[in-house]
Amino acid sequence: MKTVSIREQDVERDWYVVDAQGKTLGRLATHVATVLRGKHKAIFTPHVDCGDYVVIVNAEKIHVTGRKMTQKKYYRYSGYPGGLREITLRDQLQKFPERVIQSAVRGMLPKNRLGREIVKKLKIYASSTHPHESQKPKQMEL
Repeated sequence: MKTVSIREQDVERDWYVVDAQGKTLGRLATHVATVLRGKHKAIFTPHVDCGDYVVIVNAEKIHVTGRKMTQKKYYRYSGYPGGLREITLRDQLQKFPERVIQSAVRGMLPKNRLGREIVKKLKIYASSTHPHESQKPKQMEL
């Protein structure tokens, strides 16, 4: 049997929409990362971006277990001395709920040029509306 390596121009991309309301953060992120990478397809090629687009709605209504709401911290650094900022998961969900899911998914993708291209296919919205209806996204169940 011959191993087939697909080319970038031969990839057919679908659009999926995921409702994050009541879903656990890590389980949602692993499933979304798999679809973004294209590992759910029979034509998966590791060095080619062969994944699909994913739209996540209701990002502000995700669920986490344990005491992560108060203990999990997100850090960002401005590059200046004393410029390290930290924020808890609870505050991050109130201010920027999209960043919580994006950082969880980004951590599960390759840390290289391919990973930076793959994460661009992830669209996250805090509310239940999104502007991608013209792409006719399919509902994805987890």
